[in-house]
Amino acid sequence: MDHLRTLAELQERFLETTRRGDPATPILWLGRWRVEQLVVHLARIHHWAAGQARREQETPLGRGPFDDLPALYEVCAAELRATLAELDPDARAWALVDDGVPRAQQRGTVRFWYRRQLHETLVHLWDLRTAIGEGVDDLGIGDEVWLDCLDEVVGVMHPRQLRLERVAPPAARIVFAPTGADASWTLAGAPDDAPVVTVAGPASALALLAWGRGVPDDDRLAGAGVEVKGERSLADAVLRAGITP
Repeated sequence: MDHLRTLAELQERFLETTRRGDPATPILWLGRWRVEQLVVHLARIHHWAAGQARREQETPLGRGPFDDLPALYEVCAAELRATLAELDPDARAWALVDDGVPRAQQRGTVRFWYRRQLHETLVHLWDLRTAIGEGVDDLGIGDEVWLDCLDEVVGVMHPRQLRLERVAPPAARIVFAPTGADASWTLAGAPDDAPVVTVAGPASALALLAWGRGVPDDDRLAGAGVEVKGERSLADAVLRAGITP
């Protein structure tokens, strides 16, 4: 996958959508957030990630209010793309795999941010378009992108949450089984004798579940064909508790 190309495409779609969306539209699954808070959040994250890739503390954007949300996002998205394009992908960077690790032993690279920011943009594009009634089914986002997103949750984001003690170890072995994939993904941290609960369905639906966008029978995923094999309440409890930041 060409992460930088896909990131640029998703950023452009997010920007286009900000120009159509009402900033006051609520995003009910993100607490008290509205479209305005979502756009500012993703702009801030892009700006912050550019600094992390450069190993520099970013200059804060300020608290706002921001009069032109699309312009704010466009500037921060462009900064991130330019930063990642100009740096050696294998150069050292501050990354989310190095919490508490002495600098001499850190293993994070610029390439880490290719993937991290692609998925950040993907999930928030879904948030934005779903909130304004559009969705992303017509954007041609392939399963390989959603599978990569799911893989990052299981292999990077959830282990980090466990490592930082932000979440409790899951009480069940939650297995994500994407339709048509040759592999499955199992959350770490459950006891060896914990019951197994398999959540099967399209890659997009499973990635969104992993990112806290509901539980298997959530209305926003209705019709997605998600099936649970095992104790559904255990899967719901783990997903409701959150496995990502």
